[in-house]
Amino acid sequence: MLHWAKTRVINSVSGMFAHAEMPLKNTGDFPGDPGLCGPDSISWQVIGDVSVFVGGIRALLIQAAHPEVVAGVDEHSRYRDDPLGRLSRTSFYVTSATFGAMPEVKEALDLVNSAHQGVMGTSHRGKSYSASTPELAAWVHNSLTDSFLEAYQCLGGRLSTHHADQFVVEQTRVGEMLGASPLPTTAGELREWITGHPSLAPSPGMRAAVKFLQNPPIPAAQKAGYQILMNGAITTIPRELTSVLGLTPTPGARVSSTAVVLGLRRIMKNSPAWQAALERCNVPYDPRLFRDKRS
Repeated sequence: MLHWAKTRVINSVSGMFAHAEMPLKNTGDFPGDPGLCGPDSISWQVIGDVSVFVGGIRALLIQAAHPEVVAGVDEHSRYRDDPLGRLSRTSFYVTSATFGAMPEVKEALDLVNSAHQGVMGTSHRGKSYSASTPELAAWVHNSLTDSFLEAYQCLGGRLSTHHADQFVVEQTRVGEMLGASPLPTTAGELREWITGHPSLAPSPGMRAAVKFLQNPPIPAAQKAGYQILMNGAITTIPRELTSVLGLTPTPGARVSSTAVVLGLRRIMKNSPAWQAALERCNVPYDPRLFRDKRS
């Protein structure tokens, strides 16, 4: 019975990310290639952890606080019609950029850059936007970096200031390949850049995105767990941003989301992409840190 329950949880969570091409499916074809981050990186540790689910939700909320960024999503994305497809494509990009061999990293980033080429227009406040501009690419990239780091630190991770800064530096390598600028190089500078960004303001696109993220059309079996993680994500967002987003943390949300993340850590363990990358690099690892591939 216990094995059945664990398998059901694994399939339910993994199924949310199964609506696009599977990342790293051919990573064994590049033996010894450490990719952009490598086995000794903090990125493999942070993004290989299940707190990445909370970090992803947090990033989407924060990204919506920039009127021009969210206008591009609102006017050019199919997230309302295909939310799990968009989630899976984002997961493919993050997983490939973090754990992939360099050919896989370049392929993922080329796909993103190609998709951004046609994303341009004018926001509700009359400002033109283009997803390929360094400033808007930086808002998207930096909010992802900050969100993965903050979710990890708030939900059981324990990184020193030095290692948190190392994570940020590692992620700037991804940002540089995306053409993003500026790219802060310490966790403190990154947080200050995000919370003090001068372009942030409420917008119609923001309100639509936040409303959607609060109640996405996902299967009922996954909805309850998602709501807990989403409410937990809100508790990790600085007040400067929740005031723009119109969000208020729910009492007890941090405790509930931490409990869910701890449970997922026990059941799902670390990312199979991390395991595949270690095997590609021929680096010894403790198999107990990863779930049985037959699960």
